[in-house]
Amino acid sequence: MRATISRANFLGGLFSFRFIRNVKSMSSSSSSSQNFVSRSVIKKVFAKLQKEGDGAVVRRGISRSEQKLLDPFLMLDEFSVSPPAGFPDHPHRGFETVTYVLEGGITHQDFKGHKGTIYAGDVQWMTAGRGIIHSEMPEEEINKGLQLWINLSSNEKMIEPNYQELSSSDIPKAEQNGVQVKVIAGESMGIQSPVYTRTPTMFLDFTLDPGAQFHQNVPESWNAFAYVLESGEGGAVFGSSNASPVSAHNVVVFGQGNDGVSVWNKSPSKKLRFVLIAGEPIGEPVVQYGPFVMNTQAEIDMTIEDYHYGKNGFEMAKYWRSQ
Repeated sequence: MRATISRANFLGGLFSFRFIRNVKSMSSSSSSSQNFVSRSVIKKVFAKLQKEGDGAVVRRGISRSEQKLLDPFLMLDEFSVSPPAGFPDHPHRGFETVTYVLEGGITHQDFKGHKGTIYAGDVQWMTAGRGIIHSEMPEEEINKGLQLWINLSSNEKMIEPNYQELSSSDIPKAEQNGVQVKVIAGESMGIQSPVYTRTPTMFLDFTLDPGAQFHQNVPESWNAFAYVLESGEGGAVFGSSNASPVSAHNVVVFGQGNDGVSVWNKSPSKKLRFVLIAGEPIGEPVVQYGPFVMNTQAEIDMTIEDYHYGKNGFEMAKYWRSQ
């Protein structure tokens, strides 16, 4: 979530203003293991702590080394921030950010006049498009969450910025056989999120009781991974019931193909919580410079010029400061 360009530190985006029905259909899910063939685990990545923004701490689960395996996803951070630390004014271009607050709240302002706060359980889906400058600052003493960066295809990188928001009470939820799911994007257990995903995406927050299992369908051509938030000893098992367990703060990368993803909570006493994220690969070149993600170096050079000279989407860059 960090790069150095002039006066900026970088995270993502944190408030939104309209709902668009997701018209892209998702595969259904099933709690039955009969005839279900799970994807295998091909890589595990422990998200190490690092400093980010202005005094904040993140665990970076996806970085550039995983981007080829996980197209269209660019980055996943689990963040923790307390005042006076935060993420002051910074730009973005060429992708989307999804911010999911797990504890506390984050206040967002941008140079187009948008301002608001999202709290625990709320989600913001920000399309940076051709350019946005904003700040994200902690609202309470302890503020934690996830931020996911999703690439945009070349024909959508320069669209106008846009926001979608789901409050915690508006996120569809379902439960069966000791498994609870919050459907942030996509579909699970027959319920579908209202979020429109320009890059077709699934974002599910699962909680499994001790001894529970679940099998989630994922489109065959999509890339998929899980990030473990909470797990008891020996609890999180993915892909095969006899696989090695995965501890908290690990990214689990799945191979393509087969029906989807199987998971078991083998902890005798503690619940398992993880997010399952999947998306349709874009298959285009990725050139990234901090908070700018384009297809060519020439486009990156132009983006830096636009930002510094305040043009082509960054017209307010010279004058705007968050309050």
